[in-house]
Amino acid sequence: MIRVLLPVHLQRLANTGREVELDITGAATIAAILDALEAAYPALRGTLRDPVTHQRRELIRFFACGEDFTHIDPQVPLPEAITNGTERFMIVGAMAGG
Repeated sequence: MIRVLLPVHLQRLANTGREVELDITGAATIAAILDALEAAYPALRGTLRDPVTHQRRELIRFFACGEDFTHIDPQVPLPEAITNGTERFMIVGAMAGG
């Protein structure tokens, strides 16, 4: 079971709480987590990544085990602590402006 933390705006859109649990078949990768998240919460489709190219949206960041995974290949397996549910995978909406 993968534990995922969502920012408030995505919680509201998906009508869920701060943490969601996802079953992932195969390797736990960012791509697999996003696939499972969009399948479980269809309202999130297109908010985290482009629905055609699957490229991450510019102001979305990913963190796992205290490290920034934003720019890591989404097919690379995540740390074991994410896979076994010890640590949570965090999706963060970055802030921009001036």
